[in-house]
Amino acid sequence: MRNPLANLDANLAVALDALLTEQSVTRAAARLQTSPAAMSRTLARLRRVLQDPLLVRAGQAMVPTPRAEALREEAAAVVRRLAALLTPSGGIDPATLRRTFTVQAADVVGAALAPGLLELARREAPGVSLRVLAEEWEAGPALREGRVDLEIGAIDHVDPETRVEDLVTLRMAAGVRAGHPLAETTLTPAGLAAAEHVAVSRRGRFTGPLDAALAEQGLSRRVTAVLPGHLAAMALAAAGDVVCLVPAALPGEPSSPLSAAAHAMGLRLLDIPLPLPPLTIGTAWHPRHTADGGHQWLRAAVRRVLRPAREERGAR
Repeated sequence: MRNPLANLDANLAVALDALLTEQSVTRAAARLQTSPAAMSRTLARLRRVLQDPLLVRAGQAMVPTPRAEALREEAAAVVRRLAALLTPSGGIDPATLRRTFTVQAADVVGAALAPGLLELARREAPGVSLRVLAEEWEAGPALREGRVDLEIGAIDHVDPETRVEDLVTLRMAAGVRAGHPLAETTLTPAGLAAAEHVAVSRRGRFTGPLDAALAEQGLSRRVTAVLPGHLAAMALAAAGDVVCLVPAALPGEPSSPLSAAAHAMGLRLLDIPLPLPPLTIGTAWHPRHTADGGHQWLRAAVRRVLRPAREERGAR
């Protein structure tokens, strides 16, 4: 049995539409920017495929056969559908989006992101909803499997094909309640080491970069609690005399939205007099979303929320 796909050629559909519309090999060739000879060969091929002469001579003109008349509208519709299928999307109007985006982020990132992102959605994309998932204890292929649209945070465990974009670089500051003894004097490494600390680790680790920096000075700190998220650690620090680490803007940079929760809880952020590695917050997504208009809006919105001052400078 003959394979019905053997003669499938989109170029034939385009040529058929031109020939049936123009009813002239010369005009059809001009329309498709080819030569009359090439169009004559294409017409011959169409006649073989459809087993119909399609256009026949009538004096100085060519007239369509009944089969050609029956195919005229269908051929034009097929070409229109092909054009729509093979035309780049050209972006998307956010106001037409009807979509729920799933974002994976640490609690402090989610707290910084959600208000601004929802405000942007209300203004620009009212059909958008946001689902924020907690960071996974063990890094998993959530982006690859499509369970998460965008991961936001310290990106350190991505699949090879994952796209990553750095958003903002931060420093870690010491967060203490108003009236804490450390807030009443210049913070020193020894004073910081002598204080009671709460650590943040979703893996339950008691030590981190601060401990390594203190060890370089021959010092160590006492961590009395390890919590999985920064917001709980900030709440503990706001209620007592423990110290927690809070992501804050680099010196000379505008205040970071990521430290807004600490300020809202009344915490004071103290500069740590030790060389700690910077913290880079970025976004990660699977490449299947790179060209998607809705996902492009989401990524741009996240940039505008987490680095507003830089986005405003870039817009000028």
